[in-house]
Amino acid sequence: MTQSRIQVVFFDAADTLFHIHGSVAEIYLQHAEKHGFRKTPESLAAIKSAFARSFRDAPPPVFAATEPAAIKQSERLWWFDIVHNVFYRVGMFEAFDEFFEEVFARFEQPESWRLFPETVEVLKTLKDQGFELGIISNFDSRLFSVLRGLGIADLFDTVTISSLAHAAKPSARIFHQALEKHAVDPDEALHVGDSERDDVKGAQGVGLTGVLLARGEGARPSSGTTIGNLNELLPLLSRLQ
Repeated sequence: MTQSRIQVVFFDAADTLFHIHGSVAEIYLQHAEKHGFRKTPESLAAIKSAFARSFRDAPPPVFAATEPAAIKQSERLWWFDIVHNVFYRVGMFEAFDEFFEEVFARFEQPESWRLFPETVEVLKTLKDQGFELGIISNFDSRLFSVLRGLGIADLFDTVTISSLAHAAKPSARIFHQALEKHAVDPDEALHVGDSERDDVKGAQGVGLTGVLLARGEGARPSSGTTIGNLNELLPLLSRLQ
């Protein structure tokens, strides 16, 4: 085991380890056109703006359901409300329900996502150095299929998602559940993600080291350490020994 005081490295998932191939707005528009949505020159920008607003206004993805089938249904309904709100703003169409089923399934397909170039090498290096690895994410249960399809599922010791934890970042509860799986104290763990609120402040709120991943954005202000890509995590962990 590494001699660093950090024993476990947690990661956010989407936009930290991997990203959408294309954009949400592009995928929505592609599938909506197939089901009767009338595209205009402004459609892509309108969908992008409406999605950002709908996603921001949505409640946390936390559900009372405990049975697997009920949890998946709750996840689906949560996303249905978001996508319905998008097209309520930009233009509803008759075959919306069929469109939603198709586009919801699309984001479960690994082909809809791309690993960042350094992800696999960094994860393997951390494993070789003796760190335990985990994911703490507000992604829903489709994440497991995505991780398997991208070939990185086996690199993680634990995966903690909001719909199963009954808590969403930045809630302390989801971080505590992840820590319990590794039987470590908060000061023995580090969490890296692309959100200052959810990842950095959420982690710091329970005593973890929080690291902000700001790809291509320069030095964004953060209450934690900022890195530009996952490669920068390796020397950071060395300094924390």
